[in-house]
Amino acid sequence: MADDTHPDSLRTPIVAVLGHVDHGKTSLLDKIRGSAVSEGEAGAITQHIGATDIPLSTISSMAGELVQPEDFDLPGLLYIDTPGHHSFSTLRARGGALADIAVLVVDVNDGFQPQTEEAIDILRRTGTPFVVAANKIDTTPGWNPRNGAPIQESYDAQSDRAQSMLDENLYEIIGELSDAGFSADLYWRVQDFQKNIGVVPVSAMTGEGIPDLLTVLMGLSQRFMKEEMEIDVTGPGEGTVLEVKEERGFGATVDAVVYDGKIETGDQIVVGGQADPIVTEIRALLQPKPLSEIRTQKEFEKVEEASAASGVKVAAPELESAMAGAPIRVVRDRPVDEVVEEVEAELAEIEVETEEDGVVVKADTLGSLEAMANALKEAEVPILRAEVGDVAPRDIAIAETANQDEHKAILGFNVDVLSNAEDELETADVKLFTDDVIYQLIDEYETFVEEREKAQQETVLDKIVRPARFRILQDHTFRQNDPAVVGVEITSGTLQNNRNVARFEGNEPERVGQLSGIQKQGDDVDEARAGERVSVAIDGPTVGRDIEEGDVLWAEIPEKHAKILEQELSDDITADELEALHSYLDKRRSRDPFWGK
Repeated sequence: MADDTHPDSLRTPIVAVLGHVDHGKTSLLDKIRGSAVSEGEAGAITQHIGATDIPLSTISSMAGELVQPEDFDLPGLLYIDTPGHHSFSTLRARGGALADIAVLVVDVNDGFQPQTEEAIDILRRTGTPFVVAANKIDTTPGWNPRNGAPIQESYDAQSDRAQSMLDENLYEIIGELSDAGFSADLYWRVQDFQKNIGVVPVSAMTGEGIPDLLTVLMGLSQRFMKEEMEIDVTGPGEGTVLEVKEERGFGATVDAVVYDGKIETGDQIVVGGQADPIVTEIRALLQPKPLSEIRTQKEFEKVEEASAASGVKVAAPELESAMAGAPIRVVRDRPVDEVVEEVEAELAEIEVETEEDGVVVKADTLGSLEAMANALKEAEVPILRAEVGDVAPRDIAIAETANQDEHKAILGFNVDVLSNAEDELETADVKLFTDDVIYQLIDEYETFVEEREKAQQETVLDKIVRPARFRILQDHTFRQNDPAVVGVEITSGTLQNNRNVARFEGNEPERVGQLSGIQKQGDDVDEARAGERVSVAIDGPTVGRDIEEGDVLWAEIPEKHAKILEQELSDDITADELEALHSYLDKRRSRDPFWGK
């Protein structure tokens, strides 16, 4: 590898590991680290903050003949090992994804799950190249494990039955990738990795296929990313904040990944903050003790400097308001204002479009906030305010100012609720939704809005005059007046008690009275539906003078009700009610074309 002072030294590619909970992201990383340790390479592996550096020599000894060190000039791979952070893939570096390449871990028995879909979405949006690790092949019935072996060697040693069961599961995953818009195949069949996704069968338990996974990652990085790995190792460091953490003795610190240049104790830095960029000076840079002592993870060692690519904990004053996902820049020989502007410009790319009315959004990192904003935009849900951080009383106060009731909501992704905010939520007219899968969070909110609208429409429908047309039956006059009692048949719609009754003379409606009772087979009822025959009492008319047997009568619909029925509730009423409504409107509009509009 080129010497460190050379302007085009190659940095280690940054690998992110994504996938659904329980599909084996952490155990896969543990296996890679553990295998390396058992290969006697422990000293070569460096534990960083939030990352593990695996050098080429270690990869080569684990991958055996699959990797010849002389074929590569990249120094190895830097695994981001905060896989619980599945929002991590949306952490940014200069407007792109921070990770150079990703591993999508899929349980070979379970296939795609909600967080798999979400990870795929993120990879698509950020354009990050990835490979699929089809994990847990050792759980295939009848599987005969060969610890640490390359996958084809292990596969060939299996029974026909185990092979065909594994094949079935693998092709299921390839099909699901195809449904998601990605052409994929088993990695040894892929000719062009820029056009096709390689699927690598692995076992985090037995280590089978791990040589292949490391080989594919090294090969892809070497072949397609070499230019992007060329950096000025001595230039001013650039990185991204992974997490903000309190550390005893240091106060607020940030865990960061440095992807360009060098960062040193005493450097002046600019970090993206929740209000304005923070300008501060590095008091200490911390790394975990070597891997052999990693059990005491809390025991950090001070280091003087860190170069790309590496993970490092930065201790400096005023980092409390730093944001996960925000840029971190070393000032070095440049004017501070210039660096502040750079950081502001990068943060501006993530500015979420807000509106006068909408929901309040809280997320754990800038990247996940951006992903939330994109998903809400697609779902056409407006945003009133969007911020990184836990749900606080201020968020509840802001949510309460929303104009529409359904917008009085807070959508929290991967965040906690501060205890004083919990108290306020009990009395506030604000609904809180929290989840750690973005689209499930949005689904929950949309379901709430739909149910609320449905309940509101049902309330409106209860108060509105339903359309109805009915006919007085021949020889069914039971009383002529005070009130007139006649037998009728409902020809369309729903006839409700206590409604005004009209008859059309041509297209001019004439009110004839008001319903004061409906009886069905001798029992009083509140309404009668199309096709039913009932007797009705009508206050006002006299049979033989004002109304006749054989007359067609209508429920008289107020203009305002007709407008609501036609424009807002036409999906909520039955087909025959709609037919009665349209007939009624046609008659009214033949005289006044704008009636009920």
